[in-house]
Amino acid sequence: MSPQDLAAQLEQLHAAAFGWALSCCGWDRPAAEDVLQASYLKMLDGRARFDGRSGFRTWAFGVIRRTAQEARRRAAWGRWLPLTRLLFGPEAADGRPDAATALAQADDTARLVRALARLPARQREVLHLVFYEDLTIAAAANLLGIALGTARTHYERGKAALRRRLEEKD
Repeated sequence: MSPQDLAAQLEQLHAAAFGWALSCCGWDRPAAEDVLQASYLKMLDGRARFDGRSGFRTWAFGVIRRTAQEARRRAAWGRWLPLTRLLFGPEAADGRPDAATALAQADDTARLVRALARLPARQREVLHLVFYEDLTIAAAANLLGIALGTARTHYERGKAALRRRLEEKD
């Protein structure tokens, strides 16, 4: 894929990619921005290469997810071992949630975000990929590196838990 084609594909995918980065970063907007920028850099400079074994969207979301995991690891190292900041550079996020996220403006949206945050990480990831990114459960399983049956289980359990939490009174 040529650099121009890659840039065009990323431009079309930007809004969804930012939503996925937010989800991977626990809705911390500055961290998501950093992760997305680092992911784009990996894709554009060739450190992450699209080989066509999956869909472009699935590949890009996988790069974003792995970059977010790297940022969390770097932040954890930075909190526990102050000298690692000299080795790894500044933290991508300080671990505190962003109080003024764009998604928490309405009461219903805020309730949904709180309910999603209470789900286990794997259930939250599968639900985000299926509902917000329009991936199939099979594509989500491929992106997350888990078996299809496991993804289906997380999907069903996540929906049931989310339904229960949304029915609860705050």
